[in-house]
Amino acid sequence: MLTVKQNNNALGIVFPNSYDNTVPELVTERLMASIPFAGRYRLIDFVLSSMANSGIDNVSVVVRKNYHSLMDHLGTGAAWDLARRHGGLNIVPPFAEKEVKIYNGRVDALNSILTFLEHQKEQYAILTDTNQVANIDYKAVIAEHVKSGADISVLYQNTEVPEGLKNNDNYTLVLEGTQVKEVLFNDFREGKQNLCMNVYVMERKTLIRLVKDATTRGMIYFERDILAHNVNVMDVRAIEYTGYVARICDMKSYFDENMKLIHEANLDALFPAKQPVYTKVRDDNPTRYLPGSKVNSSLVADGCHIEGTVQNCVLFRGVVVKKGAVVKNCVLMQDTVVEADAKVEYIVTDKNVRITAGKTLTGAESFPVYVAKNHTV
Repeated sequence: MLTVKQNNNALGIVFPNSYDNTVPELVTERLMASIPFAGRYRLIDFVLSSMANSGIDNVSVVVRKNYHSLMDHLGTGAAWDLARRHGGLNIVPPFAEKEVKIYNGRVDALNSILTFLEHQKEQYAILTDTNQVANIDYKAVIAEHVKSGADISVLYQNTEVPEGLKNNDNYTLVLEGTQVKEVLFNDFREGKQNLCMNVYVMERKTLIRLVKDATTRGMIYFERDILAHNVNVMDVRAIEYTGYVARICDMKSYFDENMKLIHEANLDALFPAKQPVYTKVRDDNPTRYLPGSKVNSSLVADGCHIEGTVQNCVLFRGVVVKKGAVVKNCVLMQDTVVEADAKVEYIVTDKNVRITAGKTLTGAESFPVYVAKNHTV
């Protein structure tokens, strides 16, 4: 049972559809937040778990489209201790209320829940997307924000801009110490940059004021219309995040970031013992390794049934690899079946895919082949 310390001082606001356009193959029937990751999780699990572990028990998920799979995954929020009479998990779909609409940017989305925000009691608000996987101590982030006296704090990582994020709404920060002097949009400079993680902390009343002001001016984008325009007017500070980050910004990065977790050091960095990651429970049996099976250098979830050879792979729950099948360098999502004597390499399968007997399916490390949900090859 998840037990967290209560922290009535901050609420979370999650934008689960941000960056859907970077992985069109994976979001035809879902949104970014519900993309499976690391064998048994969804991307939103890392955000909600970080907030739960930090004592944040009032979280709003402002969805835009394709959110049915996310609602099924989240349920009441009990897996993250967010099934509560007051606060808890609040999923805001378009048209749920008279003033709610399908939004175009974060300002538009926040304007949809403005009345809700005005009636909350928490002093601080944390805004975040779900396209990056990280295990963040939000209590430490809030403490740093309060200590600095900033109006807005921005989380960033000093790293190179991933290929998939170039020309796809990446924001880098020009800093003077911790002070943000400029916000650059799709900057093309080589080498490491102060890459914005799209995690923002500010007082709830400040957020409300900024949203109201931006809305009256017809603005819809938080970074371009609010943050960039206010760095010389407000006290905007940057907080460097030095922990493990996996960014999902195209199919190649999705494949690579899953495969990195085969290495124990990366797995330990993302799943520290003191900050567990929670997800929806699926009551599976332990994975069965039958006589003749060979498995090495792989991350294998529960419920799998393996008779063949698995090498350097990430297997999600319920994957079946039958006798004589050879699976190498693959990411196979939930309930994928690789039938007898099939050979697959550098493949990403979505849920409920079947690779029929004797088939050979091969991609490349630079271009993993994706097989869509419920398809038979």
